[in-house]
Amino acid sequence: MFLITIIIVCTLGVFGQPILQQTSEALSVLVPGSKLKPIYFVNTQEKKIAISFDATWGAEYTPKILNILEEYNIKTTFFLTNIWLKEYPDAAKTIRMAGHEIGMHSVTHPHFNQLSEEQMTYELQKNKEKIEEVTGFSAKLFRPPFGEYNNKVIQVIESLGYIPIQWSIDSLDWMEDKSKQDIINRVTKNLHPGAIVLFHNNGRYTADALEEIIQYVYEQGYEIIPISQLIYQDNYFIDHQGAQRLKKVN
Repeated sequence: MFLITIIIVCTLGVFGQPILQQTSEALSVLVPGSKLKPIYFVNTQEKKIAISFDATWGAEYTPKILNILEEYNIKTTFFLTNIWLKEYPDAAKTIRMAGHEIGMHSVTHPHFNQLSEEQMTYELQKNKEKIEEVTGFSAKLFRPPFGEYNNKVIQVIESLGYIPIQWSIDSLDWMEDKSKQDIINRVTKNLHPGAIVLFHNNGRYTADALEEIIQYVYEQGYEIIPISQLIYQDNYFIDHQGAQRLKKVN
């Protein structure tokens, strides 16, 4: 069992569901009836979003994605597995050299809900070590494979000092039946301040859709930044929708 020393403030959200307040200095604990959440999006009025890419298999389209990001001087967050790091170390180095943030995505891309605490810890720590070995980057953000999590998963991630990240806009670019226009529509029609957008580095039409999405985002007056620059680093809590909110100062 993990030893957790914490001061937690619990308030009631909509429909009387408990909301756990947490900061980078405090870990979540399980309150009966509650469901712990990763960060889906940031509650903000500022027109800023983060776009992210998960990488587990393939790298065919990654150079084109990086070229587009460079053209628009955009920095993003890439979540890498050890599977991908071992297969494409040079691509991983290129991503980092281009100034992009690296996040953890596990060693073997397993279903975390089915793992023991020890297995989860292995997947996290070995992933972090491999990222640092290959790219020199010390990762703090973790996105669970398949976007799958439960209370135990969130507690293990946070107990190791990492920040669990989900998404609020899913491009669905990994689906074979989705066209370039489908991907564009998924993102542009759901755009909102504080959004975290999910792409995959090797989606068939991801690179083709990316430039039009970026242009639309800019036309709407938004800025695109890495996830770590979008999220609050302390004095925050995650509500029942996965929104990261600043605590009110009395």
